[in-house]
Amino acid sequence: MKLFLLHGPNLNLLSIREPEVYGSITLDEINQHMLHVGIQHDVEIIPFQTNHEGEMIEMIHHAHEEADGIIINPGAWTHYNYAIRDALASINTPTVEVHISNIYQRESFRHQSVIAPVVIGQISGMGWYGYELALLALLHHLRTQR
Repeated sequence: MKLFLLHGPNLNLLSIREPEVYGSITLDEINQHMLHVGIQHDVEIIPFQTNHEGEMIEMIHHAHEEADGIIINPGAWTHYNYAIRDALASINTPTVEVHISNIYQRESFRHQSVIAPVVIGQISGMGWYGYELALLALLHHLRTQR
């Protein structure tokens, strides 16, 4: 089984950007942890981060042919990016949306997710551990749907 682990804009700055909100863990540390958890569950994890909308859309399109599921932290794209929303809706690949911070406890513009209606679930506010929870939830979904 193969899962894409997609990170949106500014997540490459984890540990630098607002550590009081996002913590001190780096994106590389999250990816390494997820690779390890993937091995424990016999799943190949393909991590990818971009600050460019078109690159993210291309990876989502690739997931249609290459991945069994997606874990995505769309970052700021969560709140307004209909192109990424439409890409996810178009491919019908089970996807879980992740946010390190609780977007519903933050500024009001962050309370809306245009991504949430086209994914199987959302995990928000559990810190970096939300990625592992997303993996477990996605695996449960995939294994019960077969």
